[in-house]
Amino acid sequence: MSAVTDTVTAAAPANPISQSVRDSLVVAKRNLIRMTRIPEMVIFGLIQPIMFVVLFSYVFGGSMQIGGSTSPEAYRNFLMAGIFAQTVTFATAGAGAGIADDMHKGLIDRFRSLPMARGAVLTGRTLADLVQTALTVFVLAIVALLVGWRVGSNGDTNAGKVLAAFGLLLLTGYAFTWIGALIGLSVRTPEAATSGGLIWLFPVTFISNAFVDTTHMTPWLRHVAEWNPFSATVQACRTLFGNPGVSPSDAWPMAHPVWASLIYSVVIVVIFRTLAVRKYRSATA
Repeated sequence: MSAVTDTVTAAAPANPISQSVRDSLVVAKRNLIRMTRIPEMVIFGLIQPIMFVVLFSYVFGGSMQIGGSTSPEAYRNFLMAGIFAQTVTFATAGAGAGIADDMHKGLIDRFRSLPMARGAVLTGRTLADLVQTALTVFVLAIVALLVGWRVGSNGDTNAGKVLAAFGLLLLTGYAFTWIGALIGLSVRTPEAATSGGLIWLFPVTFISNAFVDTTHMTPWLRHVAEWNPFSATVQACRTLFGNPGVSPSDAWPMAHPVWASLIYSVVIVVIFRTLAVRKYRSATA
């Protein structure tokens, strides 16, 4: 009787949630190992945001008016939240290209033939991209400090708020990688995924409060910028970093940027993860 019970217990299916978590971590580990074997992926991912920091700080610093001041230091402190947010969202293109490459090589079809959770392949990939994004943001923060960025330059802050700001950035980046995952599953080549991942990112990041005060925009464009999910994260980070922000606004995301950023990110994850997993099932069927 004991032997029969043991056999039935061994044959019982694993908990779906624990299996999904385990499979996702295995896929994430596979992608992280792959990144270490192709270090240029990480290096090139670091060069672009560093160039943005240096170019925007020294080219536009002194010519932009922030809070009534054209001081380069004021603009540098205003700028960095936008550069951080742009960096985490631009990782979307890499995520889409990576998934498209796996699709093109037939690797995802091989994963599909294994007894693993259906969403684990995409979840593992996005988690690995999140780790790479965190490394990029860490290096970028060091560069920002070297060029003169300082937290608390325009208000009170503390270590907890600074960490919360970086947490919001990573959550936003993770949410946007699911958009990249859907794009990667919807195109035929990695090149198309890279192009498709960047085309929509430029208006999202530039029609925002990342690089300029939105009060200088036309009324309709300012309205779009203030309700842009990207702008909410930028404004939330400036608030938490204690850096100068845009002029006061009645728009709810600008008045409550931390909550707006959290809500936007969660909604994006829920919607685009659902769409991406559904597309994954049909694309590899």
